[in-house]
Formats: sequence, C-alpha cells, structure tokens
Amino acid sequence: MASVSSVASSPAVAWYLALARRIATLWVPKMVGTTLGISGFFFLYFWVMHNPLWQPTVMPLTPLDHWVGVSDDAMLLYGSLWFYISLPPAFAKNKAELWACARDAALMAAVGLVVFWVFPTVVPAFAVDWARYPALQFLKSADAGGNAFPSLHVAFAVLAAVQLGRQLRSVGAPAWLRVVNLMWAVGIVYSTLATRQHVLLDVLGGALLAGAISWAGSWRDWRVWTEARG
Repeated sequence: MASVSSVASSPAVAWYLALARRIATLWVPKMVGTTLGISGFFFLYFWVMHNPLWQPTVMPLTPLDHWVGVSDDAMLLYGSLWFYISLPPAFAKNKAELWACARDAALMAAVGLVVFWVFPTVVPAFAVDWARYPALQFLKSADAGGNAFPSLHVAFAVLAAVQLGRQLRSVGAPAWLRVVNLMWAVGIVYSTLATRQHVLLDVLGGALLAGAISWAGSWRDWRVWTEARG
C-alpha cells in the first residue's frame, strides 16, 4: 500500500491541494476586497457613463464586427467575467501576490475610466430586434453600450488570464487546466462582440491596455525581487 506521503506528493494531488491552500489563505480579506472592488468599480463606471465631458464618439465598425453574429447564449460567457476575475485574488498565495492582483486591476480600471471620461465613446445603434434576444435586451437596458473604448470587459479578462496562467504554472497544474483558462478568456472576449456591447476596436484597445498593465506589473515585481536579493 502506498504511503500517505507518496500519495500527497503525486502531481495530480499536489496542484489541487496547492490551489486549495491558496484559497484558504487570507480568504476573508480576499472576499471582502473583491466584493468592495467590483462594487466600487461599477459605481464609478456608471457615473462616468452618465456624466461624459461631451458627446460620445460612435465607434466605427470593421468587417469582423459584421461577421460575428448576435448570440443570446453569449450572455452567459459575458456575465461569467465577474466570477472569472475573482479567481486570481482567490488563488493568491500571500499578501504580496494579493496586493499585486489588486494593484494591477485598480490601475487598469483607473486608466480605463479616465479614458472613458476624457474621450467618451459608444457603440453604434445596431439594427437588431432586441426583443428576439431576451437576455441581451436586459443587458441593453442596464448598460447601453457606452464607455466602449477600450473595452474593460476584455481588459479584465486578459489580465485575469495572464495572472491565472502564472498561478497555474506555479503549482504545476496540468496542461488541460491552463487551456481551459485560456479558452475561458477567449470566450469572454468573443462575447463582447456577440452581445454587441463592443466592436473590434474596443476589443483591441482593451487587450493592449491589459498587456501594458501586466507587463508593467511584472517589471515592477521583478525589480522588487532583484532589489530584495541584492
């Protein structure tokens, strides 16, 4: 019979237990901080959308925007973002990693909100009978497609994908789980087009913003690490 220690050291159990330990670490600050962070973001997001400095610019369409069809089912993927972005802080292994997740998300939100306020944008009035898409009709009544560029929905999905990818690699998670992480993010990005909440230029802007914030955060953390070792 295999010993308990040998079972615990098997790769399949090790990554699972490592993630479970990460979730249990600082779970109260994680839960409270994530809830307050998302709530605060929504408050500022809708305030900016309803108080633009001037008339919003209508974002232009590209051939890809016409090619991607409207999908009521995409609403599920679109809404899943708010659970998805809670995973990186939940899997933070310590205060330093939790702070890094919060810092990058807050900085990205701040940049996006400033752009929304200074350069307000909106998606075009699509010729779509929203009554045929009940889930999307509800979404349109709550969020009228303002604050379009850059898409923070895309930016948060990309940033979360990068952060989760690092965390999964650090615990030796299997390749299939890392693929699921990537595909989930891609699905959320697709949903922003399929729900007509964003156009391709918004998506590209959000992805570039997330890439810049992720790179800056990694560079800053690397400098802190090298200075601490020196």
